Amino acid sequence: MAGIQQAQEGDLTFIANPRYLTQLATTLASAVILGRTRPGDAPPRCAVLHTDDPYSAFARAVSLFADDTPPPKGVDRLSAVASDAAIGADVSIGPFVTIGSGAAVGARTIIYPNVVVGPGARIGEGCVIHSQASIRERVVIGDRVTLHDGVVVGSDGFGFARQKDGSHLKIPQHAGVVIEDDVEIGANSTVDRPAIGETRISAGAKIDNLVHIAHGVTIGRRALLAAQVGIAGSTVIEDDVMMAGQTGVTGHVRVGKGAIIGAKSAVLQSVDAGSFVTGHPAIEHADWRKASVVFRHLPSLKKRVAELEHRIAELEERLAACQTSTDR
Repeated sequence: MAGIQQAQEGDLTFIANPRYLTQLATTLASAVILGRTRPGDAPPRCAVLHTDDPYSAFARAVSLFADDTPPPKGVDRLSAVASDAAIGADVSIGPFVTIGSGAAVGARTIIYPNVVVGPGARIGEGCVIHSQASIRERVVIGDRVTLHDGVVVGSDGFGFARQKDGSHLKIPQHAGVVIEDDVEIGANSTVDRPAIGETRISAGAKIDNLVHIAHGVTIGRRALLAAQVGIAGSTVIEDDVMMAGQTGVTGHVRVGKGAIIGAKSAVLQSVDAGSFVTGHPAIEHADWRKASVVFRHLPSLKKRVAELEHRIAELEERLAACQTSTDR
């Protein structure tokens, strides 16, 4: 597998974005996964695999070609597994893994080196937990969950009560965290536990690197959160929401089902289902685009307003002079 520009003879490539169709005439690939062509499109120089969804076909092709050698099954002798931990069949637990008392690891789960699984935590079947991940005490993880390097699930939520003397009294964060089935969480992302209630990542959600999910947040089914998204406490993100990179959401609001949040947006109030919002603060995307055009012209508009104010002042002076002459 190779990109359309890098592909050489013997490679399979794909085109999902029409803007790259012109490169079919020069690619050296032996075959291309391609959507339905339009009349007038130049014929490719190579074999074509037509599909209505080239991106998904590409994903499946990558899985066929990927050299994915799983680690050996069993529990490495350099790991530390509590005597009362429940370990399922056909697991792979690498060296320097620590699994606490009363924890459970489901069948066929892979845990790479230097992972910590806290006391009472439960990991489902067919999961992949990469190195340096930390699954804190009593966290519940469903089946087929992937946690990439450095993920922390169940760290303390940011809860402090300000005292009269200005100091901050820590609010103990001991409630639950649940990661449902088929969730994937990118490297160095964090999911905090709350003081009461729970933090929940619902089934099928996909979370990119460096994302922060605060205490008491609910992430809906199939939600997509890109890199550096931050969601403050007790916020609800409903099903099928898409949040682009560096989006920030304030606490105690709701983002409705199927909403889209543009990159670098600040969501300061609830968002209706199906909305597309962008900006700081986030507003309807169409309005934000119009406002962006105006913003670029603000210097010239300011100059124009100043000129008009000057002309109005001159006219007012002339009008006043005329009135004075008439009065005489």
